[in-house]
Amino acid sequence: MDPEVLEFDIGLGGGGSSGRDCDDDANIGLDMDEDMADSPAPLLLSSNNNGGGEIYLPEGDLLDLEPYEGMEFESEEAAKAFYNSYARRVGFSTRVSSSRRSRRDGAIIQRQFVCAKEGFRNLNEKRTKDREIKRPRTITRVGCKASLSVKMQDSGKWIVSGFVREHNHELVPPDQVHCLRSHRQISGPAKTLIDTLQAAGMGPRRIMSALIKEYGGISKVGFTEVDCRNYMRNNRQRSLEGDIQLLLDYLRQMQAENPNFFYDVQGDESQALVSNVFWADPKSRMNYTYFGDTVTFDTTYRSNRYRLPFAPFTGVNHHGQPVLFGCAFLINESEESFVWLFKTWLTAMSGRPPVSITTDHDSVIRSAIMQVFPETRHRFCKWHIFKKCQEKLSLVFLKHPTFEADFHKCVNLPESIEEYESCWLSLVDRYELRDHEWLQMIYNDRRQWVPVYLRDTFFAEMSITQRSDSMNSYFDGFVNASTNLNQFFKLYEKALESRNEKEVKADYDTMNTSPALRTPSPMEKQASELYTRKLFARFQEELVGTLTFMASKADDDDDDDIITYQVAKFGEDHKAYFVKFNVLEMKATCSCQMFEFSGLLCRHVLAVFRVTNVLTLPSHYILKRWTRNAKSSVILEERASDVYTNYLESHTVRYNTLRHEALKFVDEGAKSLDTYNVAIGALQESAKRVALATKNGGRSIMVNGRTRGDSTRDASRTNTVNHKMPSQPFSEDDMDKKIRELTNEVEYASRKCEVYRANLLSVLKDIEDHKLQLSIKVQNIKISMKDGL
Repeated sequence: MDPEVLEFDIGLGGGGSSGRDCDDDANIGLDMDEDMADSPAPLLLSSNNNGGGEIYLPEGDLLDLEPYEGMEFESEEAAKAFYNSYARRVGFSTRVSSSRRSRRDGAIIQRQFVCAKEGFRNLNEKRTKDREIKRPRTITRVGCKASLSVKMQDSGKWIVSGFVREHNHELVPPDQVHCLRSHRQISGPAKTLIDTLQAAGMGPRRIMSALIKEYGGISKVGFTEVDCRNYMRNNRQRSLEGDIQLLLDYLRQMQAENPNFFYDVQGDESQALVSNVFWADPKSRMNYTYFGDTVTFDTTYRSNRYRLPFAPFTGVNHHGQPVLFGCAFLINESEESFVWLFKTWLTAMSGRPPVSITTDHDSVIRSAIMQVFPETRHRFCKWHIFKKCQEKLSLVFLKHPTFEADFHKCVNLPESIEEYESCWLSLVDRYELRDHEWLQMIYNDRRQWVPVYLRDTFFAEMSITQRSDSMNSYFDGFVNASTNLNQFFKLYEKALESRNEKEVKADYDTMNTSPALRTPSPMEKQASELYTRKLFARFQEELVGTLTFMASKADDDDDDDIITYQVAKFGEDHKAYFVKFNVLEMKATCSCQMFEFSGLLCRHVLAVFRVTNVLTLPSHYILKRWTRNAKSSVILEERASDVYTNYLESHTVRYNTLRHEALKFVDEGAKSLDTYNVAIGALQESAKRVALATKNGGRSIMVNGRTRGDSTRDASRTNTVNHKMPSQPFSEDDMDKKIRELTNEVEYASRKCEVYRANLLSVLKDIEDHKLQLSIKVQNIKISMKDGL
């Protein structure tokens, strides 16, 4: 009886193989991807096979369409499709193992299809010898012998030349077959539905839920969420590759209009073979010179929910508003691409790395940052991790309704590392989550996102527990899930215009309105004239907060120059903060580290300043980036022009220094009667000198036991005499006298220079204020003209 010819034209899904040698003809080995790990399955029959052990066979009614030797097919593809269909019914995945070509014309004349678990993985291949495998794949090949061999006949048809039915592993039940790689296929109707839902802004998880409902179960969908996610990503990349020329044309136009516009591409721009694109307009580059101490790399738009792989670099301006430092389109998201992007961005920002950078929780980005910004403090965004909790811990939240609140408290409230570690262990033990994989992962990374580990670094945030406006994406409200590249440019420019108008409005409010003062403190008045309105409100909150705190010396074992204070609310000594205060240098550090983290002094340091009679903020505690002159070209000394502030500050320094030195003098002088008498004599002599200096209006100081005024008058007379005297050698006393005279002249000239310098800085400050007011007026005119049109 002639063998039956089967017409079977169903396409086969992805497969894989390991190449192997055949016989005398030239053979081509095709390496394909491995299957997913199989699950336990149905029927186990005992049999003596060459490999020994257990053999798994398909169940009864699946034997109807089983391959057999001599079965014919119209084509190789028909044979492949039949064997894959058979494998789906039985419960295993297939791949192409080897082929044999004709020596005459090179055409394939023999194929072997095998179970995906055929053979063993070669762990000593050359491709893995010279590189470290970061994420090793699971072992799936177990030496299964099941296979189907076909060869081409002279008639052009393909005949089954060999069939091995037995498997040495468990087969997959029908409700899990869709997880096997060769059976995971996205059909035409499914692709259409995915495209429609993706265009509507839905993410892969919601799309899969819709497909499962539409098809009546996950096993009937025919593919997994991973396949859906990959399809959406590839679809998005194909769409972007078609529109990339639009982006390049836009960037070329912007650079032609302004040479300071910076852009660069990874790949061959001339042939439109572009992997990634970065650009920064002149305003972004200038903003970085003012506010580039801390940066956020916002990767929100890389998720499949968005159609744009868009990633802006942002920071915080002097009003606490988000400010742009450049943008990127990431078509390729490999580590190499991120390294290229960060290096390109650094070049655009004149090669000056930031103090700190905040990104999403991503190991690839972390690796790239370690290479490009080795000295920059890298932080994972805590709010992104909290958002991931909704996905990763959804079952925990359902089972334990109080867990989320306890988790947030554990992260936000501890004041020390020891307190956090204790709280975390208590949390995971209470909810029996010590072995939770994702929780363990974020705990291992705790030094890069838990606030208590990061307070010693500047991140320009005003609160650790509340999310500030500046942490929101720069493009919130403009770019959304349905935005495509054609729409992006208009929305991008609209976002820049909107942010600029908000900054102009904040500048106007700062320059033209005065805040209400809540205390008679000179420090509050000083801060109201220096800080922007938003930052002053935050400082005022801390200053008023000092009224509820008491500061007292913690112990008597302090260093001579550094005193430790305990600061706490009345009756709450168990919640005390500790402030170390250097009297001579007027520097204080608090255990809460608010100044290091945000750039504003905390209420605990301000409470110590209150009890130590520090009336104004020392200059080193006023960060220029938070002041109304943050974008001024006048450097830090502009504050010297404020005579009143300068007087108070210097008076405070003098007062504290004298008191500190006097206390040491008293301690030494009281040790014995002799030292007491010497000390009394010295005090009386000093009192006479101070009285003399006071009598002269406080302008004279002692130089070698004589007042500067007397020395200056003597110097004038000496100069007159010396001009008339004949040239003769000076005695040693005359030389000392001459040196004193010249010294007095230099000091007098220095005082005059200081006066001129203060006057000049005052003029420059007035000019800067006038320029800023003119800029605000111009912007207001532009806005009103636009509204009129």
